[in-house]
Amino acid sequence: MTDDTNGNAGLPALRTIADYQFGAGAGAALFPQAETDSLTVKRTSSGRPRQVHAEAGRLVSFGTDGRFTLGLEGGRRLDDALEYPAYRVVIDDESEPFVRDEKNVFSKFVLEAGSEIRPGDEVLVVHERGELIAVGRAELDAAAIGEFETGVAVFVREGAPAQ
Repeated sequence: MTDDTNGNAGLPALRTIADYQFGAGAGAALFPQAETDSLTVKRTSSGRPRQVHAEAGRLVSFGTDGRFTLGLEGGRRLDDALEYPAYRVVIDDESEPFVRDEKNVFSKFVLEAGSEIRPGDEVLVVHERGELIAVGRAELDAAAIGEFETGVAVFVREGAPAQ
């Protein structure tokens, strides 16, 4: 693993934080033991982790609140690891092109949301086909996302280009 401050990278601690934030197994999915040497941890001048990158892209940024914000590559890894529909907001064809273009997800276009979602949680925005199309921050809890007909459900941080 590369570390831009030559200090202890602290991947076990980062895995624990991911497990706490997203559930058991999330830490191993985001930061697999097999990739320990290829992950890059960028740190602040005080040594606090700021971002973790894999060869395929940014996995997470580490917020000052002690929680991760997901990069698209981190979202892909969690999408593969987390049981459906955990931490997912499911949308249909109508809003897909807008969300891919990093526009926010509005409640009226949500088909399903993981029951554990709370405001401020990092979530995966997936198409009803199951494809990950964006990552972002939930603005409402799961019940409100399902009930509201107006308003932003997810602030989209990064969208996946159409393939």
